[in-house]
Amino acid sequence: MPWRKAWVDPSSYPSDGNLSEEEEEQLRSVLRKRAYEVWISEIMLQQTRVAVVIGYWERWMERWPTVDALAAAAEDDVRSAWQGLGYYSRATRIHEAAKLVCNDPVLRGLLPATAEELEKKVPGVGRYTAGAISAIVFGRAAAMVDGNVLRVLSRQLGILGDVKTDKKVIDTLWAAADALVKAVAWGNDERREEGEPPLSDRPGRWGQALMELGSTVCTPKPNCSACPVTDTCRAYAEGHALATEAGLVGSSKKQLPAAPDIEELCGLCEYFEDVVELDDEEDGTVTLADNPPAKPKPVKDTKQSKLSSFFFTPTTRSSKGGDEEVTPATKPSLEAMEVIASHARKFPVRKPKKKVREEETVVCAIRRESLLEPLEYEYIIHRRPEKGLLAGMWELPSHVLPESNDSTPKSRKSAAISYASGLVRGNDLKYVGKLGSVPWLFSHLKLTMHVYLFEIVGYQQGNWDGKDARWADTEKINLENMGTGMKKCWELVRRSRDSDYNSES
Repeated sequence: MPWRKAWVDPSSYPSDGNLSEEEEEQLRSVLRKRAYEVWISEIMLQQTRVAVVIGYWERWMERWPTVDALAAAAEDDVRSAWQGLGYYSRATRIHEAAKLVCNDPVLRGLLPATAEELEKKVPGVGRYTAGAISAIVFGRAAAMVDGNVLRVLSRQLGILGDVKTDKKVIDTLWAAADALVKAVAWGNDERREEGEPPLSDRPGRWGQALMELGSTVCTPKPNCSACPVTDTCRAYAEGHALATEAGLVGSSKKQLPAAPDIEELCGLCEYFEDVVELDDEEDGTVTLADNPPAKPKPVKDTKQSKLSSFFFTPTTRSSKGGDEEVTPATKPSLEAMEVIASHARKFPVRKPKKKVREEETVVCAIRRESLLEPLEYEYIIHRRPEKGLLAGMWELPSHVLPESNDSTPKSRKSAAISYASGLVRGNDLKYVGKLGSVPWLFSHLKLTMHVYLFEIVGYQQGNWDGKDARWADTEKINLENMGTGMKKCWELVRRSRDSDYNSES
């Protein structure tokens, strides 16, 4: 990953114990660069695979190598560079934040060092991104908790809860992550009870290691046999106990014992009986039943509310009556590991996904002969509103069909003609044909775009030349910042001159 680089140690810059003005500016310049690089990578990595992000990040850094260069960029250029990454509002917030940070007389282009200040002062930077920048760049003991880390910690602590919507569960796991990163930052330092831990590369390395563990080993379908931290994992211990009960693990004086069922001890966890495994080959989702039977929660033990009560170290009773730390006598068999991994999959739980809303639109490509280039065409494009889905992006005129969910080819054609005619009143509009349909899936919406081609004959000047709507030729539209789905619609239009049209009616 090109954004992963050696930590910038501030202690390597002082001269005679103090920073000179030149050294201070040099350090500030290096930190500005590193904070910018990490910030952009973390925003890009939200909801996007690493393999995809690498190319985007490298092209972005080549175009805008510093936060100052980004702040000076044109808004449309920034949106265009983000095309394909989705959630386009992120690009807008990044651009706004870059201008804010560069214009701030105190920050002067350098992102704040603490997670609290990052969240407070930088638009678009949330709890996770703030922790990542603070730990990786500035060496502070800040927790970095993404979805992968939430899954790892829910298994380590044995919390059978909803890590997406249950605030108590989420806060508990964040508190665990905070305690862990502080312990890692202190290491064996004898001053560990005094104030904040010293700055070092340990918090950043630790946070990235937890994320790597969750993305490669402790996945929704975990590979428990390859995990380096099974000795402290409550979910693993419980699974091991189940395998032992099933006779899949041989008896030994030193074997992992059954851990207490944490869901019976606190108010955070769901009941195993209410958990349903879904046959989801993509992510191995485990979820709660739609209507789990009503069951009273146990009275919350005040002792269990302490974070330390969740951390688990497997022990067994010795013949002398004392507790001894143990490890499995032998590596569990393949059958035993299947039982263990199956149990671990139950952590964390999620509520059933809401059905994605479906929507249909008619996309109207309205062309005219170019006034400047004979035998070429220009097309009407317009900018979407600055708020909402695909905010500020350009598109071919589109109209959302009523949510009756019973549209037909005839009704869609009629809707397209009616919509296009209303846009170019006073002109002779010719219906050319249907070019095809483009399905596109957003996180909350399944959209089907039906693309129709129209041509204006005997064009008269209308109201389409302006800030949010204009005529554009093929070359300009190819470079325009459109959503990826709309780009696919445009590709149908671009190829239409050499294609046969569907005379759908």
